[in-house]
Amino acid sequence: MQLVKVVYRETAGFPREELFGLTAQIRRCAISIPSNLAEGAARNSPGELMQYLGITCGSLAELETQLKLAVELGFLKPDASAIDLTSRVGMLVRLLRKSLRNSSG
Repeated sequence: MQLVKVVYRETAGFPREELFGLTAQIRRCAISIPSNLAEGAARNSPGELMQYLGITCGSLAELETQLKLAVELGFLKPDASAIDLTSRVGMLVRLLRKSLRNSSG
């Protein structure tokens, strides 16, 4: 959820004409990450959790791409906290997936 807060803070300065474009897309993507983690954790089986972790990884990749695009467009600095935090969260989710795969096999 910290990632969502950072994304909201750092996209607040994006151009107004991007409010319903890239800004909204980045924010939706960021929100989907903790939402999918929560939904997967609340499911009935480890298999369903793994499925939601996969969806979460997809959202993280999408967010990384959108943040890079925002840098290329000059809306975001290359050293923005959202970029670093997205990478860190991605690493944690991938490690969790790997751990669950290893424990079920």
